Amino acid sequence: MSIPENFAEESADLEREIERKGVILDIDWNDDAQVQALARQAFHCHLGATGCDIDDPGQRARVELFAIAQLMLEVMTKSADNGLQVHGGPAWKAFARALWREKEGANATTAAPADNQPET
Repeated sequence: MSIPENFAEESADLEREIERKGVILDIDWNDDAQVQALARQAFHCHLGATGCDIDDPGQRARVELFAIAQLMLEVMTKSADNGLQVHGGPAWKAFARALWREKEGANATTAAPADNQPET
């Protein structure tokens, strides 16, 4: 017998961790430019990348924040798959909006040129 997941509790726990990492990193979740820069870093962070060194406490907090964001997305996906809708708090929403904008920006730069635009 499986134990039902409490998606709302999980998302609240993840929100608290996002807030904690924000304190460590001195992130103002209301500063769109700062949060957007953080989202940009999230998209470029991978093993061996500059600025993703987990031996540095600040960088470790940043990488952990990116992992927490991935977990939040998984919780939201699982909850939706189960017919439930959960929401993160203000820190998550600010970061999620910035991640979405970053993704959209990346998609725009890789999109094929329009028929009436010359290729460069």
